[in-house]
Amino acid sequence: MRSVAGAEAHVNFASDNAAGAHPNIMAALQEEAAKSGMPYGGDETTQGLETDLSRCFGREVWSFPVTTGSAANALALAVVTPPYGAVYCHQDSHINVDECGAPEFFTHGAKLICLPGDAGKLTPETLSLALARQRRGTVHAVQPAVVSLTQATEWGTVYTPEEVRALATLAHAHGLRVHMDGARFANAVAALGVSPAALTWEAGVDMLSFGATKNGALAAEAVIFFDSALVRDFAFRRKRSGQLLSKLRFISAQLRAYLQDDLWLTLAAHANLMAARLATGLARLPGVTLACPVEINEVFVHLPSPLVTRLRQAGFVFYDWPGDPLPFVRLVTAFNTPEASVDHFIEVAAR
Repeated sequence: MRSVAGAEAHVNFASDNAAGAHPNIMAALQEEAAKSGMPYGGDETTQGLETDLSRCFGREVWSFPVTTGSAANALALAVVTPPYGAVYCHQDSHINVDECGAPEFFTHGAKLICLPGDAGKLTPETLSLALARQRRGTVHAVQPAVVSLTQATEWGTVYTPEEVRALATLAHAHGLRVHMDGARFANAVAALGVSPAALTWEAGVDMLSFGATKNGALAAEAVIFFDSALVRDFAFRRKRSGQLLSKLRFISAQLRAYLQDDLWLTLAAHANLMAARLATGLARLPGVTLACPVEINEVFVHLPSPLVTRLRQAGFVFYDWPGDPLPFVRLVTAFNTPEASVDHFIEVAAR
């Protein structure tokens, strides 16, 4: 591969998890390391984080930092789902496909009801049909408990506030709570240009798994509750799961730096822009077809087999994606993906 400034370090389009950490977040950790603080979240940094998140979402929230998105999702769902409960989610959702049964484990046996939907999204019609089929009150069947939405979806698409509200209204009408898996929540907010509140509590979301790891942090997520009644025993669940760090302030410090001066949205907007640039360049090439709309920092695309081979020989890293007989790949840009790397990818593909 010919030399392109910065490209050698940025040929990995497999995942935004492959990216490093933002300097501001590293600086926050360095600053925190020079201080002392009370353990297990009794420190000023963790307490300040809840204030920062309340300001970000435009209302009082209750937040619990954890280290992984899987822990955030599984623990949040466990709060509102009994062992005999049902969690309604998209069939391609992360909680169904990529969490090794963690939601089922932490709920002590709840069942995931996986529903279809174009471009990774649930619709009120599909959810309504599934709820109508559920045998509520029948001892032989699991009982509806919660709807989990992935924002942005596993197909790189986003739910608008109106779409979230329609699903949440339906869920609440049936007595279900609404959880949002926000591993790429920042990308969705940046793409839609709306407030965090508009995509969550204002639209009826009860709790959010707020992700930062994919967008410039090292290992920092948080479970955010918009209803104090749901907090209940969450602190005990977090401790029992091994997610209450003695030096929790180092997770909180990352999240505070992430939120400061809207860094989280700046980083997400850049990742989204690089994906749009990549998609636009690839779409001009013969034999290349985008599999679905590119709305955040993920590009799902059909590429001719020789082109896939050529790109990998040039050093680019990306995943093949299941679900289609044609050569089908996922390309993910990150908060620090240079334009030069995107342009070089397109140039190699065009040769």
